[in-house]
Amino acid sequence: MILNNNRPIFVILYVKPKKIKDMKIKVLLFATLFALGFFTVNAQSQLFQKGDKVVNLGIGFGGYGTFGYHVSVPPVSASLEVGIKDNILDVGSIGVGGYLGYASYKERGYIGDYYWSYTRLFLGVRGIFHYPLVDKFDTYCGLMLGANINTWKWHGSGIGYANSGGSGLGFSIFAGGRYYFSDKLAAMAELGYGLSYLNIGIALKL
Repeated sequence: MILNNNRPIFVILYVKPKKIKDMKIKVLLFATLFALGFFTVNAQSQLFQKGDKVVNLGIGFGGYGTFGYHVSVPPVSASLEVGIKDNILDVGSIGVGGYLGYASYKERGYIGDYYWSYTRLFLGVRGIFHYPLVDKFDTYCGLMLGANINTWKWHGSGIGYANSGGSGLGFSIFAGGRYYFSDKLAAMAELGYGLSYLNIGIALKL
């Protein structure tokens, strides 16, 4: 990134991958390129400032449930963000907050009442950089780190299988935006990798 007349210019440095088969890597790459962009922007009024508190409520599309599983409960999420620093590159700002996401699936191809169910719970913290590119549209990109908690359960009578579960460190790179219809209400969309590849919903400024 360079400055031209005190306005930031974002430039992509792209290295062509040999082969990318993993969908997660593809989505992370696309989200990163989307977040960095290659355009010169005209600064808009600051939409997210130090001290602001915003709640996101979203539903996800794409992800684990599309590969071998039926979706029982689609990926749903709630997050809270608080502004901690503003006036970065004139109208940019930084926010931090927490994230909670949940999804549930059933195994495809099950017979009768015999099937596996699978649930995902994600608890994370997010750091987000905001820079408005269009009037009333709060555009941002960020990182999320947290705990990915998975549970598998067997459903059926007779011979069954032991239930199991596991957890591990999870992360996400994402880019998104909030379009404000009023001072407090906005439509929200995010692209990245977490419980889903695309997350849409509403944002409420407290």
